[in-house]
Amino acid sequence: MPEGHILHRLANEHRRLFGGHPVAVSSPQGRFADGAKLLDGQVLERAEADGKHLFLGFPAGWLHIHLGLYGGYTFGASPAPDPVGLIRLRLEGEEHYADLRGPNTCELLTPAEKDAVHARLGPDPLRADADPDRAWDRISRSRTTVAALLMDQKVLAGVGNVYRAEVLFRHGIDPHRAGRELRRAEWLGIWEDLAALMAEGAAIGRIDTVRPEHTPEAMGRPPRVDDHGGEVYVYRRAGQGCLVCGTEVRTEEHAARNLFWCPRCQRR
Repeated sequence: MPEGHILHRLANEHRRLFGGHPVAVSSPQGRFADGAKLLDGQVLERAEADGKHLFLGFPAGWLHIHLGLYGGYTFGASPAPDPVGLIRLRLEGEEHYADLRGPNTCELLTPAEKDAVHARLGPDPLRADADPDRAWDRISRSRTTVAALLMDQKVLAGVGNVYRAEVLFRHGIDPHRAGRELRRAEWLGIWEDLAALMAEGAAIGRIDTVRPEHTPEAMGRPPRVDDHGGEVYVYRRAGQGCLVCGTEVRTEEHAARNLFWCPRCQRR
């Protein structure tokens, strides 16, 4: 599932390509046909993301998209080609088009319904209106592991498995510690680091988390080869040596997701 930086990147792309202009809206697949009719020909007024949710604002309401595990976008130059496959949503302007396939959610919301979605989410480190104290209030009282809390979208919005593993490594925090065992200074360090890392990810479209002294060029090692891309410390590096201490990176299933950590760098 795409992490939150991808949704912010998609919001920026919609603003750049379609913002302030009328767009043709259709649902070649037919599953969003009624909503598409209401939006067709309207001006895209706003585009924003909150966590793993994308919101496109039109006079008729807010188009709410959650990609889920299988959703994805294709952008191209107009005119758009004949639709192929299960395209849930197509937006087309004078110069560009966007096709959405396989989302978990594609629905038209009222402003009140949109507010209800935001209310279910924790603060998103990439949003200017985010308050880290909202997350800290829940984390500091919880017996749940910090690894599970960082992935709970009700606690913190937008963080996925990659950023979870990497930010805990970067701060030397054992992922099995209970949330209430964190110090406030540790939490603020995590929050600020996530905001910086995710902003960079939104800008370049990939996740890079290694510090300058641990890049392939600095260490004289081959670049990482992985379909997720990016240079990372522990994510999907189980059985390999830690880039900092050489200890074998470990993995386990944790709260139904694969967790990665260095048992030496992240000791309690």
